[in-house]
Amino acid sequence: MNGSKPQPGPPLWLLAELTYRCPLQCPYCSNPLDFARQGAELSTEEWIRVFREAREMGAAQLGFSGGEPLVRQDLAELIKAARDMGYYTNLITSGIGLTEQKVRDFKVAGLDHIQISFQAADEAVNNMLAGSRKAFAQKLAMARAVKAQGYPMVLNFVTHRHNIDQIDRIIELCLELEADFVELATCQFYGWAELNRVGLLPTREQLQRAERITNQYRARLEAEGHPCKLIFVTPDYYEERPKTCMNGWANLFLDITPDGTALPCHSARQLPVVFPNVREHSIEHIWTDSFGFNRFRGDDWMKEPCRSCDEKH
Repeated sequence: MNGSKPQPGPPLWLLAELTYRCPLQCPYCSNPLDFARQGAELSTEEWIRVFREAREMGAAQLGFSGGEPLVRQDLAELIKAARDMGYYTNLITSGIGLTEQKVRDFKVAGLDHIQISFQAADEAVNNMLAGSRKAFAQKLAMARAVKAQGYPMVLNFVTHRHNIDQIDRIIELCLELEADFVELATCQFYGWAELNRVGLLPTREQLQRAERITNQYRARLEAEGHPCKLIFVTPDYYEERPKTCMNGWANLFLDITPDGTALPCHSARQLPVVFPNVREHSIEHIWTDSFGFNRFRGDDWMKEPCRSCDEKH
């Protein structure tokens, strides 16, 4: 139906970007380019209030990310608060700063799953991209510690020109680590990745080869009844159609940045739209009534012929 503007459902997935601080220097970092000039981080009490307000609206999954969320000294406290509210919680981390004791402590606090990111399957390439000589060894050790504690083994590799030709080695490493889920996410080129696009963008041929190899592994694993699931994410640069933004603008995803700015997707702050802050407004107001979250809901905002196009979504 043209001109429809449905009432939003609840923000089912809440992402808490606890901090922009990080010990690594990845060239495709999702932090904003001016992250050092952003406002002060939300306090423990402010984050817990955000969790409670979102949970009261129906939020069910809560992700802790950054930057590197492990630099927050209150992480275990935030995990426990979220668990006590009934959230399914996951930690998205580089693994740098993680220890076997923290893996156990987070389990006690109620953390449901940990996702560890790698830069490459080759130690030298991984450490070069991360800007740390010890990153790869630490990641391997922590991946094994996570598995030993019974968490789902979730691994993430951001692929680009410098590692995509080793996609088979990446998958083999994931199988060696007994991964349950693997996200092979080709760089999405905004923020730092956009700034470094010339050095990161793979060719179409590289991407096609990597996807073909991934599909071959996927078919083999399915035939063997192997539990590992491979997810391959193509950048919009090489898609025939751009993907729907986070399942639709302000449809089910709510991102809170370290300074409390609320966003309908990670990169929305780059748009010429003013977004609300949790220090000034409730989650209910932000999700339901704020201009930023309603700006691209439904299709009233579209001009013709886009509004009548059967591919508008």
